[in-house]
This record gives sequence, structure tokens and C-alpha cells, in this order.
Amino acid sequence: MKALVADVAVLGGGAGGIAAALALAEAGRTVVMTEEYPWIGGQFTSQAVPPDEHGWIERFGCTRNYRRFREGVRAYYRAHYPLRPECRDNPRLNPGNGWVSPLCHEPRVALAVLESLLAPHVSSGRVRILRQHRPVAVRCDGDDRLAAVTARDLVAGADLELRAAYFLDATENGDVLPLAGVEFVSGAEARSETGEASAPEQAAPANVQAFSVCFVLEERAGEDHVIAPPERYAFWRAYLPRLTPPWPGPLLGWAGLNPRTMQVMRYNFNPHREKPGLFSGLWAFRRIIDRAQFLPGAYASDVCLVNWPMIDYLEGDLLTGEENTRAARVADAQQLSLSMVHWLQTEAPRPDGGVGWPGLRLRGDLLGTANGLAMAPYIRESRRIRAVKTIVEREVSATFRPGETLAERYEDSVGIGYYRIDLHPSTGGDNYIDVPSLPFRIPLGALIPVRMENLLPAAKNLGTTHLTNGCYRLHPVEWNIGESAGALCSFCLDHDVTPRAVHASGDRTRAFQARLEARGVELRWPENLNLDDGDPHAHAR
Repeated sequence: MKALVADVAVLGGGAGGIAAALALAEAGRTVVMTEEYPWIGGQFTSQAVPPDEHGWIERFGCTRNYRRFREGVRAYYRAHYPLRPECRDNPRLNPGNGWVSPLCHEPRVALAVLESLLAPHVSSGRVRILRQHRPVAVRCDGDDRLAAVTARDLVAGADLELRAAYFLDATENGDVLPLAGVEFVSGAEARSETGEASAPEQAAPANVQAFSVCFVLEERAGEDHVIAPPERYAFWRAYLPRLTPPWPGPLLGWAGLNPRTMQVMRYNFNPHREKPGLFSGLWAFRRIIDRAQFLPGAYASDVCLVNWPMIDYLEGDLLTGEENTRAARVADAQQLSLSMVHWLQTEAPRPDGGVGWPGLRLRGDLLGTANGLAMAPYIRESRRIRAVKTIVEREVSATFRPGETLAERYEDSVGIGYYRIDLHPSTGGDNYIDVPSLPFRIPLGALIPVRMENLLPAAKNLGTTHLTNGCYRLHPVEWNIGESAGALCSFCLDHDVTPRAVHASGDRTRAFQARLEARGVELRWPENLNLDDGDPHAHAR
């Protein structure tokens, strides 16, 4: 078997993996990074989900490199797209004016920007990217170290051994953890284990947040772009989610629940009349091109990214079961998404009393696919390491910290983040859990496995619980986790110490924190925050 040798092997090229690779390369370290799909970027690109962020994001609350990415997206549109002058000059340009985020953009633009951030390091040879490669096996060095990871070329079928001093699991599902025999958790922990008031009585490893297969639509009024009914259309057309509290109607429908209040609501959808504004409607929700911001004639239609409750897949998880079972679940989720497209085109009730928008057109060309869908499922919940420190509900939930403006002030902070504790309906039958949290820190101890010495989490697989994953899973937080994990590997190589030794020593922890701050990683929130300003959707009011 051929081998590649680097200082660090980054397994997974999503938000956390890219952030880790940048941190390492900027420190002069060599990196080999694998990515399962043709596109690097994970949530931003192959999963087709524009960033979910907090209300302070334009001023503070993310790393310097994450801000470079955000501003790179805006700069790309200004340089290459026919924007109206007043929109090009807007320092807070939001290409799609989607109300879910202050930066709704096309996945292809995110890909171009991420590639450009890595380009000088790829050119110099410090970073090597193996696209369409997946980790399939490991070779251990004793009981607590990895010596190598085998990556399989998913196109050619050939295996390649990756040898490194450190390995970062930045895969979307924490796929290296079971391969390496690392202690991990999936799904919901028991209340007796975590002490969380909102945890269930019994552990449920397969009770995981729904995943989704997203897609992009435009609307060509007067044209017919109706796709053939998918093979599973009859099933999904009649599908009623089995949830507690109950879903108010078929999943393919306009009836739903407000995630925060659990009150029955009706979703609005109208490609012709929706304007920006909080909860204005599904067309504007994650819209990635608002044609009103571009010169006349540039676009025949807005472009809408669909990541809606109707495509949340609840019939099985991607963390348990054999590989063929997991693949079948992804294929079924694709059937659900295509069924949603066909329903929108042919049966969806319109505000004018008619049914269907036959002019809705799938734009798979914007996603790099032939089937019209995102090339990868959108993952909300990963396997999680059993860590030296596990972040639990009472440390971040506003409910359990009355009068506080900040979550637990971990002294070993390696970054910060903010989002509500936002759990989508789960494969175990739980409905939304969407409750206020407080601006939080990322503790170094949550990156340290209880036993393994040279394998670290670099994505959503750090030491959270099923509940606290709900606020640590978003784009800028995953980026910060990966960036800090990469910087930690570099620090350990420089000082010939282990991550565990850094965490165990206050002096070493502070020295590492100083390095993080020097590279633009914020470690603490201001003490006097206006929490209303930080609501993830406050910018859309």
C-alpha cells in the first residue's frame, strides 16, 4: 500500500477540517486532508447550507480566519457578479437576502473562496487534499495512539496509508472514532449519565437529529419543469411523522409547528411576493440569490435554497447500522427531497387557491450534481468523543442560569460561539427542542479524549451531549473547533507535549491560549452583552 506522511492528517474537509488545515499550514506544518465528496467545504458547499450565525457576527464572535471567509464571499460577488451599485457598495452585502442569515450565498461561491484560502498552502506543498477519499481503517501504536489511517479512493478503489504525528477527525459523522476504538457517544444520553434535566430516562444511541438532503430551486413562471413522480412519491406524499408532540399533518404540507412555542403554524410560500423579513416565508428563508440586487436582466428568477422542515429525514440515523443501511437511508432521504419538489410543482396549495408551481426548476448545476440535489446530506449531529470535559445543558442553557448573560466561563477556553439550543425532530420521535442558550466558550477539555493521545475532534464531534450539540453544531463554531484543534496539534509538536499535558497544566494552557489569541481566535465574550442583539435571526427584524 502506498503511504503519505505529514505532520497532521486531517480526516474530513468540511468547515472544521478546512479551518484546521489553515491553522496548521499557517504555522508551517504539513497536512494531508481527505474529503469524501468532490467538493471541500461540508455544510457550506456539498451540503448546500449557507451559514447559521448569531446577531453579533458582523462585529465579533468568530475567529479572524472565519471572518476572512465571510468577507471573501462578499468580495467574490463584488468582483464577479453584476450587482447594482448600491448593493455592491453595501458593506453587509447579503446576496440572497435570506432572512435566516446575514450571509446567504451560493455553495459554488463558498467553494471558490475556500479553495482560494487554501491555494497558497497547496501550491507550496504544505497542504495536500485527497478528494473523494474516505477513512476506512486505522493502524494503532499501542493502546492510546494512532500510527496510520487508511484512506480509500472512492473512484479508483485504491487504498492509501496516511501516517502522521497527529490525526484530526473532521468527518461529518465522527467516522474515525469507531474505526480507532475511541470511546464515543451517539444519540441521546441518559439523564443519570449527564445530569441534564431535559435528557431522557434511558439512553438512546440511535435517537439522532434528522438529516436533510437540500436542493436549489428557481421559478420560471409560464414554463413547465415538472419532474416525474419519484419512485417513493406515494409513500412520502402520505407520510405523517411519528413525533411527540404530534406533527399537525402530513410532512409534505404547509402545516407545521413553531419550533420555539410548539404552536401549530402554517408556512408561507410564494415565489412572487415574499420580501425579506423574519418568518416572511419559505421562499425568502434561505434564498441565495435575490435578483432585485442584481442588474436588470441578470437573473430571470430568484434562487432559493431548500432546507425546510418538510425534508427532515426521520426514518433512520446515519450513526448506527451497517454501511449499506446508512447508504439506503441517504437514498431514501433523496427520494423525500425529490418528492417535495414534485409536490411543490403539482399539488402544493397556492395563496390564490390553485395548486402547484410547474415553473419551479431544480438547479443541480449550482450544486455540482446531475440529480438536482446536494451531493451530501446535511448533518446536524455527529458521534461525539467521551471527553475529559463534557459540556452539559446547565452550563449553557438560559433556563438554568437565571440572571446570567453568559454561559459557563471555562478558564481553558479555546474559542467562543452562540446559537440557541436548536434540535430538529429526531429519529427517536422527539419533536423540536429549541430553547434559549447563552453565549458560550469552547473548553479545551472538550477536545481531549479520555484515553487516545494523538486523535482529536475537529468538527461537531467534541465533548458535547445530544442537547448541547444543538448550539455547538453551527458553522462558525465548527470552524472554531477545527481551527483550535489544528493550532493545538501545532503547539504540541513545537513543544513536544501531548494535548492532555497542555490541558493538565495551567501554564501550558495559558501559553496555548496566547497563541490562539495571536492568530485571531476570540476566547471570551464581553461581559455586558445585550442578548436580544444576539438572537440568530435578530438581523432580519
